[in-house]
Amino acid sequence: QVQLEESGGGLVQAGGSLRLSCAASGLTFSTYAMGWFRQAPGKEREFVAAISGSGDMTYYRDSRFTISRQNANNTVYLQMNSLKPEDMAVYLCAAGLRLSHLKSGRSEYWGQGTQVTVSS
Repeated sequence: QVQLEESGGGLVQAGGSLRLSCAASGLTFSTYAMGWFRQAPGKEREFVAAISGSGDMTYYRDSRFTISRQNANNTVYLQMNSLKPEDMAVYLCAAGLRLSHLKSGRSEYWGQGTQVTVSS
């Protein structure tokens, strides 16, 4: 059974930083592209960042964010800097067979999400 477990969310002041983590299990981690999405109340889920299985290709919605992965630990990270109130959302981890799938919003597996709250 595939599980994606996010952590690292919380409350931060505008201009601050957070680092999200997603621990994966039940899949051959290095063969999956990994991504981060977010969903704010009343809004559609939107793409944030994605990284290829080997880590050599990345795509971002915003240059304030950096995605990385450690295949030895089956973990993907999202470093978020200069956070703004509009970044407030539930951030979800996703695992996809293709990087292009993640970029278009498709994924084979989803985590439950971690809440990021940004105070102004």
